[in-house]
Amino acid sequence: MALIDSIEKIVKSHGAKLYDSEIVQENGETIYRVSIVKDGGVDIDLCTDISRDISPLLDITPPVSGEYRFEVSSPGIERKLTKPEHFKNSVGEKVKLKILGGKKSKGKLIEATDEGISIETKEGVESYNYNELGTVKTYFEW
Repeated sequence: MALIDSIEKIVKSHGAKLYDSEIVQENGETIYRVSIVKDGGVDIDLCTDISRDISPLLDITPPVSGEYRFEVSSPGIERKLTKPEHFKNSVGEKVKLKILGGKKSKGKLIEATDEGISIETKEGVESYNYNELGTVKTYFEW
């Protein structure tokens, strides 16, 4: 069983969903970050409990060679959407798009399929295939 499958099972056992995992370099430090989501929100206690349950697994199957820090967190209100599941779980939210070729757009995500998305903008509905999209993030108007 792959490491990510085992992590996903642990996250699900806490009533949450695995949003993403990534290995990043920040301030000269390697970080293995697991992002989770849960209906009703993610709090520090949930992150702590999931971290405690995943840590022994990482001792046996480290995600990277060498030293690293492990974090469990929420992806936040404003988060990057990279996978079809991310888009499907974000229908109804406001998104900012950078389309390949330089165009930018923003609006409400009204549909997400395995092939692409549709957003409602002030000008009307726009649809894009995933391969047309650059960076896509949700955003919150304060």
